[in-house]
Amino acid sequence: MKILAIVSEKGGAGKTTLAVNLAVAAEAHGLATAIFDLDPRANSTVWGDRRETKIPAVVPAQAPRLPKLLEQARANEADLVIIDTPGNAEGMAAQASAHADAILIPCRPFGPDLISIATSVKLARASGKPFFVVINAAPVQGVETAEAVTAISAEGVEVCPVILHSRKSFVSRFHEGFAALDIEPNGKAAAEMREFFLWVCEKVIKLPNSQANELTKLSA
Repeated sequence: MKILAIVSEKGGAGKTTLAVNLAVAAEAHGLATAIFDLDPRANSTVWGDRRETKIPAVVPAQAPRLPKLLEQARANEADLVIIDTPGNAEGMAAQASAHADAILIPCRPFGPDLISIATSVKLARASGKPFFVVINAAPVQGVETAEAVTAISAEGVEVCPVILHSRKSFVSRFHEGFAALDIEPNGKAAAEMREFFLWVCEKVIKLPNSQANELTKLSA
């Protein structure tokens, strides 16, 4: 079982949107996936409550209970656990990161996010775990994304090469428990999320070659 912590000290960076869309993509490719929702606002939990299929599983959680919940997930043969953390909660993010195999830091390619990301990067570095910045909610056109990637990379931080753009189907029916792959499985948002999931597989999940090749065929 692999564990991903999605961390950003800045609210509104897209942690929950990333968590639920990635979880749906993982399930679509055959990985038993759970989201552990540490955010007191419980947006992931509400999304899961409103989702008809109840897959992926969404578990409301508190940081002190993470070891027990992860133990249960392993016993239930989960392949992937995604920990959705709140913003402005450095201690909670640090606890999630301590249990993770890798950390994803979503960041919109705009000034306030680029300023705030330093705190998240510092936390991730302190954890000693592999971490990656994911450019999220990027404009479809303009130079902002390229400039953001250059600025973040200049600080010695690895940026995911798959850019997630600001696309309607990532969020338009979130309140009904849907993800991009549910709404427009052949759309651009779904294609980006599949590509992102395959990158996560390569970097973190590291599936056997035969399974990885099969996933690539499914995403083609």
